[in-house]
Amino acid sequence: MKEEHDKREIALKRSVELKDRIKDYLDLKDTIPRGMSSKQEENIFQKKQKILYLLNASENDWNDWKWQMKNRISSIELLSNIIKLTDSEINSIKKVEKQFRWGISPYYVSLIDDDPYNPVKLQAVPSMLELNTEGCSDPMAEEYTNPAGVITRRYPDRLIVNTTNVCPSYCRHCQRRRNIGIKDSHAKNDLLKESVEYIRNNPEIRDVLITGGDSLTMSDSKLDWLLGEIHSIPTVEYIRIGTRVLVTMPQRITDNLLQILKKYTPIYINTQFNHPLEITREAKAACDRLADIGVVLGNQSVLLNGINNDKYVMRLLNQELLKCRVRPYYLFHAKHVAGTLHFNTSIDEGIEVMEYLRGYTSGLAIPTYIVNSPEGNGKTPILPQYILSRGKDYVKLRTWEGKIIDYPNHCIKNLKEY
Repeated sequence: MKEEHDKREIALKRSVELKDRIKDYLDLKDTIPRGMSSKQEENIFQKKQKILYLLNASENDWNDWKWQMKNRISSIELLSNIIKLTDSEINSIKKVEKQFRWGISPYYVSLIDDDPYNPVKLQAVPSMLELNTEGCSDPMAEEYTNPAGVITRRYPDRLIVNTTNVCPSYCRHCQRRRNIGIKDSHAKNDLLKESVEYIRNNPEIRDVLITGGDSLTMSDSKLDWLLGEIHSIPTVEYIRIGTRVLVTMPQRITDNLLQILKKYTPIYINTQFNHPLEITREAKAACDRLADIGVVLGNQSVLLNGINNDKYVMRLLNQELLKCRVRPYYLFHAKHVAGTLHFNTSIDEGIEVMEYLRGYTSGLAIPTYIVNSPEGNGKTPILPQYILSRGKDYVKLRTWEGKIIDYPNHCIKNLKEY
């Protein structure tokens, strides 16, 4: 009886320790803007009504993805009537737009409130900092890893098909901003056919990622054709789609699109939520609709200075994603793309975020921190150091709490000897 009592006392003491470890997060959690908080939902509703009034539009228009695309906001005058812009910000946009195109879907604009450092505003509205010429236009050397059509190939068994330069909103941190140009342009059919033939003639390719731009800005008919062509290749095991429409234009997840996707399972969709503010009820509903038909959803955040390079923000983001049935997959270190360097963080900051997540939230909520090696050399995972040393019989480990332990590092016997 005493032994059981002692065990319970130890367990209770440990639970107090663990509760204390989460206190800092619980104290700060409600101060982080969330798209589904009552306060933010009211802000979003009011902004939406303002946009509908200014565009002389209806609720049906708002729910139509083609209307959202047609009415992307790229006018300084219209934007300044929707959100607060200082004279300095207006002058910045005027200078930046001479070099870099910008545009924001009405839906995504509705997430911007009066906070000058609103995380959606920082990602969507041009800044004078984009005129910094440091960095590289093509840090992943995609132009040198293009063996055919609109393919990028950096790995033995998988490749990318770059289908378009079109996006519902042009992210200011975009890694392919060199492709945005001055007008919308989907890949020509002959280049897509050439890409499909390359995949067909290289049977080691088992995994195809369709991306852009945003691949889901293509028409249903074109997307249906491309998915069908790739799906018909016996050596392709599954198809992935890279898209940010779940974040910037969830209205794109229509009944017709779902019917198309259902034909070509297994389908994996990777999106890019970067802040909890982007997870709205509309975004969650779009995620749920995809998950309900068997699409596997993953999230690839980019670590962005002033937006999510904060351990509490990243923790809340990943936990909110799991509620939407979206698995945090990658946390990308921002690339050194010309015009985006103000978003870059140090790798140390990324490691600090990752170290905080481990043990403080479930493994499902922990992505892999990735640095894309320059010149197309692929993804390199970056991990906090948990192995301190290795010996013949023991490995010295550091736990998530900082405890140092020795762990056995040997096999008692080869199974074949039994």
